[in-house]
Amino acid sequence: MAAVNKAIILGNLGRDPEVRYTTDGKAVTNFSVATTEKWKGKDGSSQERTEWHRVVVFDRLGEVCGEYLSKGSSVYVEGYLRTRSWEDREGNKRYTTEIVGRTVQFLSPRGESGRQGGEPPPADDFVYQEGAGLTDDDVPF
Repeated sequence: MAAVNKAIILGNLGRDPEVRYTTDGKAVTNFSVATTEKWKGKDGSSQERTEWHRVVVFDRLGEVCGEYLSKGSSVYVEGYLRTRSWEDREGNKRYTTEIVGRTVQFLSPRGESGRQGGEPPPADDFVYQEGAGLTDDDVPF
């Protein structure tokens, strides 16, 4: 039987990305993305629910995200879900589920933290993909 593990989100960063490096020098970048669902309640009042998603990206893709994304940035992330576990300082087993980002598209112009809803993406959007062999010359701004 075939299986698919794919996650796609479009939202805004809740904080600046955090870039760390492994002992062999590979970047590991973490950030949180908020997605918000809006609807009208039975009584006609506006309702809203925000879901937070943990995202991790690796290598050069992670470095680019750390350099050019910031709190409030609009971003499209495509990847897969992964659950991992570890033991905390008290010896308790802890779990987290995160999206491992393989494609990241920046939707906010550089230096702008987020846009107003309904506004179309700017023409200078750029898509970064894992394993694309990115260099500083590839960044369009």
